[in-house]
Amino acid sequence: MIEIIPAGFLPILILILALWSVALTVFLIKTVTHYNKLTKGITKKELKEVLDQVLKNVSANSEKIKEIGKLADDIVKNNLYNIQKIGLTRYNPFAETGGNQSFCLSLLDGNGNGIVISSLHSRDVTRIYAKPVKKLKAFGYEFSEEEKNAVKNAKKLGKTNAKK
Repeated sequence: MIEIIPAGFLPILILILALWSVALTVFLIKTVTHYNKLTKGITKKELKEVLDQVLKNVSANSEKIKEIGKLADDIVKNNLYNIQKIGLTRYNPFAETGGNQSFCLSLLDGNGNGIVISSLHSRDVTRIYAKPVKKLKAFGYEFSEEEKNAVKNAKKLGKTNAKK
């Protein structure tokens, strides 16, 4: 007689197959239990109706998700025009006055557009100026170093869509 499988190997093979059979049985029991919970109290006709309703809900939800995505895009586009970046620089322009009472305030939107408000304080008078900002640059007027610094501080606050 020709032995194809060694005699000591047969019990090991039987043990492996028995363990595999037990594992598959446990998996099958869990799967059947899960499906029984899902379909508890439902007839075949009702199951078809439930599945049809689930498919309709999935389709409706897909449409709603697309609508919400469009609304979110619109909100992001519209939000670019709100003040998002604020930069403040305080300084002392005159040696005879004490403290940093003068300031430059930069108010910019998401595109890098806005205004710089400068307040120059001396002993006798306080003067306030406003200059436009277009894409993080002076527009129509020269910026002082303090005004440039205020715009630079505002720019640090986050991403801007302004093209350089």
